[in-house]
Amino acid sequence: MKKFVLATFLVASVGSVAALADQITGYVSEAGCGAKHSTVSAANTKCIEGCLKKGSDPVLVSEGKVMKFDADSKEKAKAFAGQNVKIDGTMDGDVVKVNSIDKAE
Repeated sequence: MKKFVLATFLVASVGSVAALADQITGYVSEAGCGAKHSTVSAANTKCIEGCLKKGSDPVLVSEGKVMKFDADSKEKAKAFAGQNVKIDGTMDGDVVKVNSIDKAE
């Protein structure tokens, strides 16, 4: 009986951890402009890329909210500057941790 209870608890725990992963969609902008740049255009991309080269941090704009990327995710996000993206990751307050990031279609 104890083994059954332990096994059930372990299965439930694994399921709970998997439930914490989020599918997040949004637009990769930069911290200075944030939501001012939230649509794909050549002008927006040029501005964002320029600011990122000067040291600004990438941010995700989703549903009008501006979210930061954790330290390990910033480089992944920079590769998608000025693009709509689909992220598999987790949220901790307003910070996004990226497991994988792809261009949204």
